[in-house]
Amino acid sequence: MGRKLADLERDSEGYLKNQGDWDLEIAGELAAEDSLVLTEEHWELIRFEREFYRQFNTTPAIRMLTRAVREKFGEDKGSSIYLHKMFPGGPAKQLAKIAGLPKPVKCI
Repeated sequence: MGRKLADLERDSEGYLKNQGDWDLEIAGELAAEDSLVLTEEHWELIRFEREFYRQFNTTPAIRMLTRAVREKFGEDKGSSIYLHKMFPGGPAKQLAKIAGLPKPVKCI
């Protein structure tokens, strides 16, 4: 698309102000800001988070996220240990940011 993250409107914490600005390249740039290289395991969670948001119109906080991931992918991936390994900057917040979604309401 040719758009760069630096050209997009973001809030004070770096979340995209317009969800329509998100695409795969932007996700990669957002991840790189946090020194993350996205693997297929990351993308699996990003796709899941975006679908969750479409379905429920909310970005899940950590407890809801962990429970939903556990229901979808099983115990191994549905644990806070796994989610923190994948998104060490705080799974609920960092995953939402990289997925181009609003910050979870219950996250500080």
